[in-house]
Amino acid sequence: MTPNADVIAGVGLKERPRKSRWPARMDVAQSVSGLLLGLFMWGHMFFVSSILVSEKFMWTITKMFEGYFFFGKPYPIIVSGVVAVIIILFVMHALLALRKFPANYRQYQAFSAHRKLFGHTDTTLWWLQFLTGFALFFLASPHLFQMLVHPGLIGPFESSDRVWSGGWWPLYLILLFVVELHGGIGLYRLAVKWGWLSGADADASRRRLQRAKWALTIFFLVLGLATLAAYMKIGYAHRDKVGELYVPPAQQQEVGK
Repeated sequence: MTPNADVIAGVGLKERPRKSRWPARMDVAQSVSGLLLGLFMWGHMFFVSSILVSEKFMWTITKMFEGYFFFGKPYPIIVSGVVAVIIILFVMHALLALRKFPANYRQYQAFSAHRKLFGHTDTTLWWLQFLTGFALFFLASPHLFQMLVHPGLIGPFESSDRVWSGGWWPLYLILLFVVELHGGIGLYRLAVKWGWLSGADADASRRRLQRAKWALTIFFLVLGLATLAAYMKIGYAHRDKVGELYVPPAQQQEVGK
């Protein structure tokens, strides 16, 4: 090309708008918030399942999170602070995920046809994640609000009374399946998306991740069902003493002296 042609070809390049990096940034933010929420979900399940060990062990774990063993007295406000952070992550993750929801019926039809035509497992998992994520808007919010405003009512008797006498067990039963399916699929899709634990054979790696995902989902569902059953059993036995706080045997003996 001649010098004049080079100049003409380059006219307007500086004025051409650059592609925005915000979609990529929001994608990373959605991944990070989802990862943090997924890890918290697993940690939370281990915390509440401490009731399967004993009532005293569950009380000990609860008071540890309230700072009892560090400050000499419990501060439930610490739990409220943690819940507030989780709520912020929950809302942020939900808003970021809305970008990928079908915006109208025509988009839904196009996606539905695509899913049925290809029969791709990961596409079906995304659709299940979409449905469970939508359900979480309504199922997780009451639980988070309860923990935010009543952080001191967490304990062997307190939690069991809420589950049984408070009538929360149907919500928790549905929430268990929804959150475990949503979180498990989400963590699996993060691993696939960002290439975590991937080997030389991408298909083989994906199959291993799928098996691991379903194994973890089944494990946490079984653990969650056993935990919910334990709270219901304790709550039923404690139904005539609703509102009575749990006191460890050692402290009961000190009071009786």
